[in-house]
Amino acid sequence: MVSSPLNDLVLTSKLVADTSGRLEKIALLAALLKRLAPNEIPIATGFLIGWPRQGKLGVGWASVAEARPAVAATTPELTLAEVDAIFTALQNARGKRSGAERQRILAELLARGTADEQSFLTALAIGEVRQGALDGVLTEAVAKAAGLPAAKVRRAVMLAGDLGTVAEAVLTEGEPALARYALQLFRPIQPMLADSAPNVGEALAALGTAVLEWKLDGARVQVHRQDDRIAIYTRSLNDVTAAVPEVVEAVRALPARELILDGEVIALMPDGRPLPFQETMRRFGRRLDVDGLRATMPVTPFFFDLLRADGEDLLDQPLVDRLARLDAIVPAAFRVPRLTTSDAADAQRFVDDALARGHEGIMAKLPAAPYAAGRRGSAWLKVKTPRTLDLVVLAAEWGSGRRKGWLSNLHLGARDSATGEFIMLGKTFKGMTDEVLAWQTKELLARQTHRDGHIVFVRAELVVEVAFNEVQRSTQYPGGVTLRFARIKGYRPDKPAAEADTIDAVRRLV
Repeated sequence: MVSSPLNDLVLTSKLVADTSGRLEKIALLAALLKRLAPNEIPIATGFLIGWPRQGKLGVGWASVAEARPAVAATTPELTLAEVDAIFTALQNARGKRSGAERQRILAELLARGTADEQSFLTALAIGEVRQGALDGVLTEAVAKAAGLPAAKVRRAVMLAGDLGTVAEAVLTEGEPALARYALQLFRPIQPMLADSAPNVGEALAALGTAVLEWKLDGARVQVHRQDDRIAIYTRSLNDVTAAVPEVVEAVRALPARELILDGEVIALMPDGRPLPFQETMRRFGRRLDVDGLRATMPVTPFFFDLLRADGEDLLDQPLVDRLARLDAIVPAAFRVPRLTTSDAADAQRFVDDALARGHEGIMAKLPAAPYAAGRRGSAWLKVKTPRTLDLVVLAAEWGSGRRKGWLSNLHLGARDSATGEFIMLGKTFKGMTDEVLAWQTKELLARQTHRDGHIVFVRAELVVEVAFNEVQRSTQYPGGVTLRFARIKGYRPDKPAAEADTIDAVRRLV
């Protein structure tokens, strides 16, 4: 059968989906990458992880279903570059007739695809590609195809913030291309992430001596400074400098010419207790009266890590060394309080004090750990009390009675770190105000993939913080566990679904 670059990718994707072994997946993907032209590599990497270079395309399940033709092309002819250009046109469609224009563009694209290509492209358009080519697997495939150590490629991706860019570079230039990927000012990197521990005792058992810090329920930020130029980025790497001038002023006053700081920004009450997370996030909204919000709800930065100082990169240095440098530059008023200990009683007193001050728990960190940007691991552990989880909304049911007309009962899922899928572990309709119900109905319908009676299934994108009393074993849900007395604390627009809590972390709380 005649093939094309797109068809080659689609068929490989199917093989990867049907293959259980990680090494086999990597081999299949590496072989595909070697067959691609240089300009096709970044396009293909985006398609394989289910995230095209254009990001969200503004296409829903209903639009795709209407646009898909009844017949398919018999001969593959679409190229990756053509589909990439069409996706750009799809995203750029604006104005009063943008819906009809997107429908036309999508229908013309699908009419040119084979049956397999149509299935893949429709899934890609609505964010439902699920073939197991996770970022980690594809990164190893890039390394294999380029003949390079996977650790070196992972580090380059971490610092570049884009797998496709690194893949094209190393597959066309080899190892010399890695030299250009270093920590750079004003090119933010993904933040280091934490796993979970059920209590501080287990955290100490895992880490031994640990650096304990208050866990602030604020907005994660990364701050870059070079002389008078200062930029503030969110955990999703968006520039929010203009929204928080008081943070800019605090950083400008620090005794250093170059800095990259990791920390939290949080709104506090006059007594120093934190305001709810949603209040802090108001400072990062789309339409801001910055001066007015600053006057009524000022925010304070609290830094807990230092990644660069006056020309020196600190990523590979142990945490204790980074903290020593942080302490020499940042005053205590702008540092997260911490305690280094191996004593369980001292640690519990530290936890109790953090909770008494209104914070949600603590972080426990391995003193010797380097900064592993973009990775979640056991070097950092979060201990949250009362217990909460960041879960993903998989579906919602239409409400009845007073909630008629709103999507109410949420189906909640935890992330499977092995497959990238989301595993349902319960439902809840508790803790939602009318404002939340109205907002989530609009946002969930925009992410609809299909319906089954009164249940609306959605793309797994929205992260919600869920409080609960305990985790119980359950035969009703596929993960084998469920949450008792689950209630919604609030949505987490700062978190992508890939950073939701894992099903393994949930199971450890049983």
